[in-house]
Parts: sequence; structure tokens; C-alpha cells
Amino acid sequence: MKAVVWRGKRNVQVEDAPDPAIQEPTDAVIRVTSTGLCGSDLHLYEVLSPFMTPGDILGHEPMGIVEETGAEVPGLSAGDRVVVPFNISCGHCFMCERGLQTQCETTQVRQQGTGAALFGYTKLYGQIPGGQAEYLRVPQAHYGPVKVPEGVPDDRYLFLSDVVPTAWQAVAYADVPKGGTLAVLGLGPIGDMSCRIALLQGAEQVIGIDLVPERLDRARSRGVETLDLTAHDDIAAAVRERTGGRGADSVIDAVGMEAHGSTAGKALQTMGGLLPGKLAERVIGKAGVDRLAALYLAIDMVRRGGTISLSGVYGGMTDPLPMMTLFDKQIQLRMGQANVKRWIPEILPLLSDDDPLGTATFATHHVPLSEAPRAYEMFQRKQDGAVKVVLKP
Repeated sequence: MKAVVWRGKRNVQVEDAPDPAIQEPTDAVIRVTSTGLCGSDLHLYEVLSPFMTPGDILGHEPMGIVEETGAEVPGLSAGDRVVVPFNISCGHCFMCERGLQTQCETTQVRQQGTGAALFGYTKLYGQIPGGQAEYLRVPQAHYGPVKVPEGVPDDRYLFLSDVVPTAWQAVAYADVPKGGTLAVLGLGPIGDMSCRIALLQGAEQVIGIDLVPERLDRARSRGVETLDLTAHDDIAAAVRERTGGRGADSVIDAVGMEAHGSTAGKALQTMGGLLPGKLAERVIGKAGVDRLAALYLAIDMVRRGGTISLSGVYGGMTDPLPMMTLFDKQIQLRMGQANVKRWIPEILPLLSDDDPLGTATFATHHVPLSEAPRAYEMFQRKQDGAVKVVLKP
């Protein structure tokens, strides 16, 4: 089969790879029909490259048609159309039963001290071959895949794999009070969808913040009040001006570890990536830092007693945090990978003909799998209005 593989920092290629096969009785194999390119993939493209191995198959946002199932997958049959959540979970362990599928005790990557295995996401999360490929082996297929109806374009359901549940959890964790204000830092796919969900759920005021004109325009067209990061010397002050001087009740940081404006953090990330492979892995795993500009902004612009929800991925182990400010302002912090299956029952009814979240038109680009290297470069550089890219095997 053809697959998108990692070959080095900022270097992905489409190559021949072995066809996947059933390895465990709870496996399934699907033929991928659509697969998303995620902002988290760009972390592998750049900062997290020391945890990658040449030849790793990327991608964690797939959907497709079931080709084959193991003997212990009673709920699926060949020909079923499914979306595959990015995290791999069993559905019956202590953590899964509590809606914490990202901490699944069956698939936890204990040798790395991390949570549940993820598709296409480094040795930190199990080094499971990802979904940017023509075919995909799906472990724990008795629980993970979500069957979806035939007869509608893939895009209506594709974003169940990651984008919509991640944004849904971000809004849930933000805990916007009735009549309250939510500020969203970063209007990429997760930030954009978070704004849509918050408005649908009745947030009184949603302020979206970014520096890319196309992203600001896109959010504004959905009823979001927008602020251009480049047009304000003090963006937190601009938020306070719009919220009675207090700041936003809740803030979602949908940016994460590669925030603009974090010069020192970027330099340290770059230096870590220049070290020899095993040394870089050890150094970043023990002493890595993130670019924290977005998180610092969130801490500044949230009101006292407010809540910050982190959906942007962070990976630093020695990040400096302003603990005095966090404590003094009595800020609540919630974070983590999305527990996809926890939120599916609430989301599925919204993927109707009415399409209130606009999933059917959410992607800005559909690109053949063969053009994945160009798509990665375009997405990283924010060229051609790229907000959400879907690869088509």
C-alpha cells in the first residue's frame, strides 16, 4: 500500500509500506477513504521529531470501509463504513468506564510513562502505524470504530475522529458560565470548531484570536467576535476592554507548544532537535520546553476565578509557569487529549442534514494522498488559506 511516512525533520514522503493484517482477535483492517492532516501532525514534522523513527506512518484522523475483522469484533462486518477515533482504547477498563479513554489501562504505553496508545504518534504513544495510508490496522476494534451511515460525503463524519470531540471537550472543560464570555486562542481547526460549539451551546460572547487573516474571516463569518493578534500591542487588554474590565470567564488555548512570540522557547526546541537522535530524545523527554506565549496570554486574559482549557498539545517537561499568578487569580486549569468515545453520543445527533457545526464544509482543501508532502508544507506555512486539509487515498 501507499502511506505517508516520516523521513526526518520537515520531511515526509509517500512510499510503499506493508499491507496491514489482523494480528489480534480484536483487530480490524479498514480501507481508508479520507484522512485528516492535523495540527498535531505538524508537531511531529518539527518539534517532536526526536521521538520519531524513519519510516513511521503518520496520521490519526481516518475513516473508511471495513475490509476484515478479527474473531472478537462482533459489532463490525466487512463493508461497514466507520470513523476511527485517534486514541486506542478498550472500553472496559477502570479508565474507559469513567470516560477517560485517553488513559486506557489496556493500551497505556507504560514503558514511556504515557497514556493510551494513539495512531501515528511517535514511540511516546506506542508507535502504532497511522491512518495517512491506503489501509489501516485498527486495534481494539470491538470498541473504537464508530459506524456511520452511507450516502453522505465523508466530510460530514470524518471529523468525529479528532476535531469535533477535541473541540467539544475543550468547551466542556472551559465550563463557560451561563451568559459568559469565552476567548479562544488560535483559530486553526480546533479553535475554529470550539467557537462553533460554544456559540451553539449558548455562550453569550465568543472572542476568537489569531493572526492569519483567512482564519479570522472564517470565524467572523460564523458569528465570532475576532481580534487580530498583530493589531494589538496588548491582546489581553483588548479582551478585558470587551469584558467589563475583568477578562474572559473562560479561555481555550488551542495553540499549544509552538506558539508565535516565544523566541526563547523556539530556540531551545530548535537546539534540542539538532542533537543526535538518542541524545535529543533523552534531553527533550527530561528537559524539553514549550513555546508558552499562548498559555501566558490565556493566564493574563482570563478573569479572576476563571477557567483555562488547554486543547493545544504541550510536551515540555521543564516549562516555567507563573504559579503565583495562577494561585493569586484562583485560575482553574483543565487539559488533556480528547476522550473521543465519551463525547460521541452528544455529537452524533448534530451531524444531521441541518449540519449546525458546518462539518460538511469544514475542510478547506482536499488533496490526493500522493501530494501529502506538499500538503504538510502548505499547512505548516499557512499558505493558500489552509485551515483543514483532508487527504484522499
